[in-house]
This record gives sequence, structure tokens and C-alpha cells, in this order.
Amino acid sequence: MARGPILFDLEEDSKPQPSVADAPAVPEFDTDVPAPKGQAMQIAAQLAARKPSRLVRLFWALAGALVTALVSIAAWTFVTDLMARYPVLGWAMTLLLGAFLLVLLLLSLREMAAFGRLARLDGLRHDAGEALAQADLAAARSVTDRLEALYKHREDTRWGRDRLAELRGDQFDAEALLGLAEREVLAPLDRAATREVEAAARQVAAVTALVPLALADVAAALSSNLRMIRRIAEIYGGRSGFLGSWRLTRAVLSHLVATGAVAVGDDLIEPLLGGSIVAKLSRRFGEGLVNGALTARVGVAAIEVCRPLPFAREKRPGVRGIVKRALTGVFGNN
Repeated sequence: MARGPILFDLEEDSKPQPSVADAPAVPEFDTDVPAPKGQAMQIAAQLAARKPSRLVRLFWALAGALVTALVSIAAWTFVTDLMARYPVLGWAMTLLLGAFLLVLLLLSLREMAAFGRLARLDGLRHDAGEALAQADLAAARSVTDRLEALYKHREDTRWGRDRLAELRGDQFDAEALLGLAEREVLAPLDRAATREVEAAARQVAAVTALVPLALADVAAALSSNLRMIRRIAEIYGGRSGFLGSWRLTRAVLSHLVATGAVAVGDDLIEPLLGGSIVAKLSRRFGEGLVNGALTARVGVAAIEVCRPLPFAREKRPGVRGIVKRALTGVFGNN
């Protein structure tokens, strides 16, 4: 058998081989696709921040009074008729209604106490700001005393309060004293509040990206933000009831809507995968990213509202850092 190279003659009229230069160009992303706007968070913020008109408030007040009167008259008539016919059952129903009214009174007292706690935080923050603005050491010491009294029953602040009591005598100006109180007492609470914000942002982003049901993302955003703001208030000592939580949420979101902070900015999505690319790859994916980022912005505003001292020497939590820690793990890394 012959060994060596074998030559094949190509015919002149053979079909030309395909060339890379003839391949069609790779299509670019459609630049006309709108970037995600975080519609769920914007709708939730507008719903929570919307203040009803005076006529609507009057309607609901009259409707509530009318329903309360009708229910009270019906209950009274029912109990008196029952006592006339069946005295034992009538007394039993009277005790049941009395227990209900007692629980209702206790709930009302708890709501009033919640409003009082929130007002206490507001007063501390206002007085601390005044002490810093006027460099008033005596006012700063008064604020520090009230801060220690606020957390005297909190075991998670015991070490910080002990450190504050040990070092406060060496501080001779208002800024230094309040800065010490921030560092020793509030810094651990700031970290706990930041973790709550990260968890809420992660949850809102995941629900928006994974649940395609209409209005489900709005409901998830609103409920998650309500729970987040309530938890932040609890961390700083302003545990609130239902009405107090709703009022606090409205105050936070009204401020954000008024200042335009619920609008999407590049600062929210730059730290992550790149919002424009994400939006083009998956619309729900991009909406989840932006809704989570807007939740982080709401959380930072809630920290500022609920914190008993303004940020002076301690660093204010950054929205970009919270967004990156909360959402990078959910949507992947760059």
C-alpha cells in the first residue's frame, strides 16, 4: 500500500465555503425598551402617603359614628330583651359584651401609649438637634440623660450605657457628648435597623421578580414596608400599634413623595448588575431590582425618622451600600 500524502482536486464549480465576514451581525439590545421604574413601590408609596380630602374624612367620621350608634343600640336592645326572657343568658351576654369593651379599652390605651413613645423619640431628636445647633452642653447632657432613661430596661444597650456613663464626664462640648452617645448606645441599634432594611429590600425584590400576579407586587411592597418601618421603630424604642405604625409609615412615605425620593435614580442600580442590562434581559427582573432599591431608600428614611438622635458623628447608612448587600446575593454578582 502506498504511503504519503493524498491530494484531492477541487472542482472549479464547487460551492464556495461560508465566510465569517458574511455572518449576520449580532443584534444589539433594543434601546427602546423602557428602563424599570419600580412601579410597585411608587404605587405603594402614593397609596400610603395620599391624604384624603376634608370631605372624605368627614364622610368616614360620620359613617363610623353612625355604625357605632346602630351597633350599640342593637346590642343594648338584644341584651335587654334577652335578660327579660332568659335572665341567665342575658347576664352571660352582658359579661361577654363587658369583656369585649374592656379589651377594646386596653387596645385604645396601647395605641395611645404607642403614640406617646413616638412623640418621645421626636422630642429627643428635636432637642438634640437644638443642642447641636446652639452648642449647648447643658441641653446635650439633658438629652443624654433622657436617652439613658429611654433604654434603661434594654439589655442589648447595657454595655453601651455603661460605657456612656463612664466616659461622659470627659466630654466638654455638646457635639462630643452626643457623638459619644451615638457611638456607644445607638451604633448597635443602627446596625440592627440596617439589617431589617436589607431583609425588607430583599423580600420585595424577590416577590416582584418571581410572582407575576397583578397587584401582588404592590401588596407585597406595601406590607413589607409597613412591617419594616414598625420593626425599625421597635429597635429604637418606639414600638407602635397598628394606628401608630400606619401614621409613621405615612409620615415617612409622604416625605419621600414630597421630595421626589421615590423616583428611580442611577445611584440605586449602579452598584448592582447594571440596571439597564437587567431590564432588557427580564422586565420583572429589573422591576424587582428597582423595587428593592426603593425599599432600601424608604428604610433609610425610616431610620432617620425613628432614631432618637440625628446623625452627627456616626455615618448615616448609605442607600447604595444597603442595596448592594441586600440584592447582590439575590440577583447575582457583576
